[in-house]
Amino acid sequence: IRLLATLKYWEIQEYTVHHIFQKWVKKFPQKVAFRCEDRVLTFQQVENITNQLSRYFKEECNLSRGDCVAILLPNSEYYPCYWMGLSKIGVISALINTNQVGKVLEHSLKVSEARTLIYDTSFTPVLKNISEFLKDFKLLSVGEGEAVEGSIDFWKSVPHYNKEPLTGEINKGKFKGKLLYIYTSGTTGLPKAAIITNLRAMMMSMGVKHWSGIKEDDVIYDSLPMYHTAGGVVGCFQTLLGGSTVVIRQKFSASNFWSDCIKYDCTVAQYIGEICRFLLLTPTSPKDRAHSVRLVVGNGLRPQIWEHFVQRFNIKDVCEFYGATEGNSNLINCWNHTGAVGYVPWFAKTIYPVDLIKVDESTLEPIRDPKTGLCIRCKVNEPGLCVGKILKARSTSTFSGYVDVEATKKKIIRDVFSKGDSVVNSGDLLVKDELGYFYFRDRTGDTFRWRGENVSTSEVEAIISNIVGLKDATVYGVEIPGVEGRAGMVAIMDEEKKLDLNRLEEGVKKELSSFARPVFVRVINSIPMTGTFKIQKNKLQNEGYDPKKISD
Repeated sequence: IRLLATLKYWEIQEYTVHHIFQKWVKKFPQKVAFRCEDRVLTFQQVENITNQLSRYFKEECNLSRGDCVAILLPNSEYYPCYWMGLSKIGVISALINTNQVGKVLEHSLKVSEARTLIYDTSFTPVLKNISEFLKDFKLLSVGEGEAVEGSIDFWKSVPHYNKEPLTGEINKGKFKGKLLYIYTSGTTGLPKAAIITNLRAMMMSMGVKHWSGIKEDDVIYDSLPMYHTAGGVVGCFQTLLGGSTVVIRQKFSASNFWSDCIKYDCTVAQYIGEICRFLLLTPTSPKDRAHSVRLVVGNGLRPQIWEHFVQRFNIKDVCEFYGATEGNSNLINCWNHTGAVGYVPWFAKTIYPVDLIKVDESTLEPIRDPKTGLCIRCKVNEPGLCVGKILKARSTSTFSGYVDVEATKKKIIRDVFSKGDSVVNSGDLLVKDELGYFYFRDRTGDTFRWRGENVSTSEVEAIISNIVGLKDATVYGVEIPGVEGRAGMVAIMDEEKKLDLNRLEEGVKKELSSFARPVFVRVINSIPMTGTFKIQKNKLQNEGYDPKKISD
């Protein structure tokens, strides 16, 4: 209720993220807002820098409301400042995954419709490989390394701009206006640009803040990528909207995790499931319990390691949340209930806009009642597709979707619980127990998760097929005992025994992000297909990489 009331007030006032942040600047001007290693920015410094950036972007880049700028930068204390500066003049920021290369990177830039790219010079080699694609871009370089030819040294001019607060039209925005594009694989195809509005960002970050009990005097450790929702929105917005200090690490390090938390007096830490497992794999140390972290916040903490994690590292509270970047199926478990991703009490289930519906196990299509034509709700302990109801009258239950309108339409299921209604398909299978706790079961579609990233098999298949001369290739995820997620495996048809493995290796390294590269390669005489020429991946997945099950 408190969250909804806050959001409603902000909506009436037409507040945007920077409007809320300015209130914290007035309250804590000299307090540390962001820290990265030993570098810090106070609330006032962030405000000053973003004002300078806004003026630079408007005057030097001729940007105006509704334009988009792509950001390809590593984690740093300045990362949130770039898109904050852009947002103050109504410009959208496309946060590019720093692991993307080749055609995938080109695609992400193309769908954003950006014509300006801010990049760190450490990515110059990657950008040189797509130099032809970038010929019409305005390139702004950050860093002391070699820049792409034709780039402008970004920070050479910015310090000369006025730091004073922006006035007039330049400092106006929309509560429901577009703020960021954050990329997600979705369930199929190339990365999609999910639309993050001011409202969506506020709801995600403030929801976690209120439910988990994060306070303004907390220091939050954030080692997650800034281009992802968890690190860049849920984490950083605790400063921008909640007045907390966020400690940003450039790249996650299991061996330095607790050392950092001790050094910077962190009281809250963020995680994804992989991080918790990596931390448990480190040798035991006195630092395991010498920190001041009372709360960990994140998603994907496996039930199998939950208790071990909290006991070894002396964690008082775990706040596990569930929700896709682009979706509206938001759940949260802040009651330390092991393994649960969310909770909806019995008295709220009729009004809370998240539910589970039955799906066909083979096609993953919703099962409908033959009499009514409507979908069927799952019973207690019955796995089903998680869906979020789209309620236009309730701003927190709207669906902004993707930049790609057709991709947005594909996420919507209609006539679900009543004629004319609509829901968002999360693409995930969950199950609910008799107490109202929700548990994650699996991801539907062709996407699997590896190294904390979603991998789209169709995307990888297309690239590998090109590398090996358009041979039939199918990609799928296989489980490795004791390892989070699924490792990528590719089966390539090669009846003539002419597959060039060296060429395959070189091409994969050049065209695919590290997390998308198959761990296993299977050379096969024929790929099993159905009568309608659909690849039977289940058979290949069941055989996996076990030589005893594979005859070829």
